[in-house]
Amino acid sequence: MRTRFGTLAYGLIVTISLIGAAQLHAQSWFPTRAVRWIVPYPPGGANDLVTRTVAEPLSAATGQQFVIDNRGGASSTIGLDLMARATPDGYTIATAADSLTILPSSFKTLSFDPRTSFVPVTNMTRQPMALTVFASLPADNLADLVKLSKTKSGGLSYGTSGTGTSQHLCGELLKRATGIDMTHIPYKGAGPAMIDLASGQLSVVLVGTSTALPLNRTGRARVIAVTSAKRSPVLPEVPTLIEAGVPGFDIYHWIGVFGPTGMPQSIVQRWHAEIGRALATPAVRERLTSSGLDVAPSTPQELGALVREGIQRWSKLIGEAKLDLR
Repeated sequence: MRTRFGTLAYGLIVTISLIGAAQLHAQSWFPTRAVRWIVPYPPGGANDLVTRTVAEPLSAATGQQFVIDNRGGASSTIGLDLMARATPDGYTIATAADSLTILPSSFKTLSFDPRTSFVPVTNMTRQPMALTVFASLPADNLADLVKLSKTKSGGLSYGTSGTGTSQHLCGELLKRATGIDMTHIPYKGAGPAMIDLASGQLSVVLVGTSTALPLNRTGRARVIAVTSAKRSPVLPEVPTLIEAGVPGFDIYHWIGVFGPTGMPQSIVQRWHAEIGRALATPAVRERLTSSGLDVAPSTPQELGALVREGIQRWSKLIGEAKLDLR
């Protein structure tokens, strides 16, 4: 009896020790060299803004340099492919947006699977998209824009951050819902699209509110509608597309952090905690909020659910609208 009790006690001690060691490992992992943070878009857009804003306090907290690696092009697949092939040791992470969930519907083949090639860490922000026009365009609202497109030879051109992105999908759905005559012009990110809009080379863009806000504030462009069900706090005077006569339009743009599949949960939890602390700092919240973004951290599980739900929702909408994105 004594021997059996001793064996059980020894087993219990070993078990507790192993659990304690696992918890200690989860708490003790910390970057000891530079971290590569892949952004699958060029500088100037919301993804780049959020990443650089969060990376600054992370660098201060960890004492390590964060190298922001902008890899725009091919609807973010170039940068995401790099992420999928990265060593899962915690020293390479990536920013990915809701457009990640459209990729299976817009590409016949992908070198990665959005559901299995990445480990979700945390969501960072969300925002509606802004229907934005060139400052001199004679259209003060959606109804004016629809009429103008039908009287202008060749219709209007609208830019987004790339083919198969949520901005592109919004534009195509808007065309079908209103009959507006617009030709899609894909860019390698929202920043370049806004540059061409400001110069008058584009008539319309669909981008996140954070990207449209600076030019709207200076009068070099005008936001005439947002894609969310409720008005944006930073653009309270701008109606939603629902208010403008397009029922059921409620689409948000979210931005999250992912690692390559195989990254240990201890490292996932560490980055989740560190990024969460960075998002909670007053300076970060002020900068993101003033830029038109809602700070919206999540658990890894919640971000994973956003990916799965997005893939299901977009594929259904694309099928019902009979959009050919490939």
